[in-house]
Amino acid sequence: MKKRLIYSCLVILGVSLSTGCTKNFDKLNTNPNATGANLFNPNFLMSQAQFQFSNTGYDQLLYQSMWSQSLASTYSYYSNGDKYVYGGSFQDYKSRTWNTSYNAASLVYEMKNLVKGNDALSNLDNCGSILLVMMLERVTDAYGDIPYSQALQAKSGISQPVFDTQQAIYTSMLNTLETAIPKLDAAKATPSADLFYGGNIAQWKKLGYSLMLRVAMRLTKVDPATAQKYAEMAYAGGTMTSIADNAGAKADNANGNSNSDANALNVTDDFREVRWGKTLLDYMQSTNDPRLSAIGEISAGTGKAANQTKAAGISTAALQVGMPNGYDLNGGATDISHAPGYPGTSPADPSVSGDAAAPDGKYSRPRYLVYDDYNRVNSILTYGETELLLAEAATNGWATGSAATHYANALAADMQSLAQLNSPSVAVVDAAAITAYVAAHPLVPATALQQINMEYYVETSTMFNFNETWANWRRSGYPVLTPVTYQGQFAVSTIPRRMEYPVTLPSTNGANLAAAVGRLTGGDTFTARVWWDK
Repeated sequence: MKKRLIYSCLVILGVSLSTGCTKNFDKLNTNPNATGANLFNPNFLMSQAQFQFSNTGYDQLLYQSMWSQSLASTYSYYSNGDKYVYGGSFQDYKSRTWNTSYNAASLVYEMKNLVKGNDALSNLDNCGSILLVMMLERVTDAYGDIPYSQALQAKSGISQPVFDTQQAIYTSMLNTLETAIPKLDAAKATPSADLFYGGNIAQWKKLGYSLMLRVAMRLTKVDPATAQKYAEMAYAGGTMTSIADNAGAKADNANGNSNSDANALNVTDDFREVRWGKTLLDYMQSTNDPRLSAIGEISAGTGKAANQTKAAGISTAALQVGMPNGYDLNGGATDISHAPGYPGTSPADPSVSGDAAAPDGKYSRPRYLVYDDYNRVNSILTYGETELLLAEAATNGWATGSAATHYANALAADMQSLAQLNSPSVAVVDAAAITAYVAAHPLVPATALQQINMEYYVETSTMFNFNETWANWRRSGYPVLTPVTYQGQFAVSTIPRRMEYPVTLPSTNGANLAAAVGRLTGGDTFTARVWWDK
């Protein structure tokens, strides 16, 4: 699939067009309502929105990746997530999920405005509806009540939108998907700047129903009847059927659109001290997961210099060790050298002048050629995740097929999907090893929910979709995590279960924010719970 970012001169909040974009600048600049699909190609906005939404970087690395114990770090900059302690750029980064998603959604909203009433471009409109649900689901899952029904309407005079309850938002999202997906029509014009599927409407339908399934399954504890209704509707409608349906957006470093995860992890301190979490790798080692050598490595050399040199390492599965969360390099009681099972320091290389030992050097880092690739694909929603959710729904007794079959499909797909992260493929798992693993790990009814959700944990973590890792942990309770204990925490004896609202909101939308905070048990804190998190 050919994916490239198509640039426009659109300014997100004003739809102000430069002279390089149109001959009608004066008219449009004074009358933005005159903008239409005949003057500006709305397809351009889809690709921008897709990439912007997918390209999360520190948005999820500093918090969600470590709250879910998928990653761990001794670097102080990551204390926000690793130790629940205020760290670098704390206020900025807790707002990133909000800002990234709403900025991307604003592009989609404008795209939908441009095609409104144009039946020939109805596919773009309905794909936009699916994208808006996807984008704002991430926001409400992180923060709780958010602007939804009045969101993105500043051009219409709504600069202080109300915060809808999460319950109302979920009802609206499911209704939107139920309405939009059947309207997709392959006989009409298809999106021409689509980074997901190159405009393939059949795949957009499968994405829509897979998203409907995910939205529905968030409600398993708070509204199981609605969850069942829409899970069964999604299955009947037709969810993803292979890894070819995986939704993601490929970065394009040569044209200034580098992968933001790679931007972060290639910072020297991050590269040296961000490691796979002990919870994740211990589980993968316990099941002899063949993905270990595809996703993890230790430095090929010893000492500090080798451990901060950006080069491929040793990926032998038996050598991969996850780092526990909550440790530092400060020399005290919480120094990493005191961690249970500490594998020892990586000694200084005597051949390197002035080299020092690397305390984290024997812990596994995300494999350099896979995750530090500036052109890596950002994964958003996969066939494997969808099959796991269908397996759980079937385990609940719902009409979504065979739980065992869905689970087996997911195991194979999750391992195969890793190869899609890079081009050419790097994280390739041997086909025979996949077949053997699937055969050795059938779904067992007595432990089905644990098996399904632990695999969901492994898949979303290794695909670097930590927003989803954290959300599904809160929903399912798997994996069973032990909170970190560390001095000066903003969440004591509990792992954060929501994101605090951005610090700018009291001054920009204070009254509506206050109403939303008033509905939170415990107020605007990291330990309060969103509506579906029971």
